[in-house]
Amino acid sequence: MKVKKAIKYMLISTFAFACMNSIVKYLTDVSAYQIVFFRSLGSLFFTFGFLLRNKIPIIGKNNTLLISRAIVGSLSMLLFFMSVKHLSIGTAVSLRYVAPIFAAIFAVFLLKEKIKPLQWIFFLISLFGVFILKGYDNQLNTSGLILVMLASLLSGLVYIIISKIGKSEHPIVIVNYFMVFATILGGTLSVNNWVTPKGNDWYFLMSLGVFGYIGQVYMTKAFQNASTNIIAPIKYFEVIYTATIGVFLFGEIYTFYSFLGISFIIGGLILNIWYKSKTINFK
Repeated sequence: MKVKKAIKYMLISTFAFACMNSIVKYLTDVSAYQIVFFRSLGSLFFTFGFLLRNKIPIIGKNNTLLISRAIVGSLSMLLFFMSVKHLSIGTAVSLRYVAPIFAAIFAVFLLKEKIKPLQWIFFLISLFGVFILKGYDNQLNTSGLILVMLASLLSGLVYIIISKIGKSEHPIVIVNYFMVFATILGGTLSVNNWVTPKGNDWYFLMSLGVFGYIGQVYMTKAFQNASTNIIAPIKYFEVIYTATIGVFLFGEIYTFYSFLGISFIIGGLILNIWYKSKTINFK
């Protein structure tokens, strides 16, 4: 019963994130700086409310790590939103998911973790998918590719910082730090790039924080109700949701090589999750 509930939670989470990604794509006249600002400001309403309601201290214990996570995460978010302006949303989301590869590399050097040879093979499969997209998909914008790969690299570093924080901080405290800094970063960069939203754009901008928060909450609930090897692969439904929305709402076209590259990226990462779960269970 818990597994079914966890799957339902993760499907809700991935759909919420897909909606958020689609809104970012829709807001063509609004800068990525403003999108970061409104997405973060909207989530702060929920994170601050949760911490105050449950009397959880807003200031954490590991301030250096919390601030580092907030800075790196904010920059990763900004770069990803910038990449969506240049790429089809399904491709952008797929490329962002190579973050675990960068996390594994960082873990080797910063956490002294060991990565098994078979895991590297699975990572190479995913990277091969990136090369297919770059080499054969003529619709892939080079600027967008660079932006999303930098976003993924920073996202990989976020995983390492969160791993260092461990369970010493409440998850909402970590997210709150992230949203505070992202709001400041987006607001500061928007000063000289401000475009006053028109009509329904206000509603879409305010909904960014709502969808982002729903995605985070239900993802957390999913992982709390079932093991990672069952739930983590379902997260890749975000790519399917986002690409489908891209086709029907934005008229995006995905070539054979687009699908092939995306399949290699996601396939390699799912194989890695499966292998890690088998290794853990064997131990």
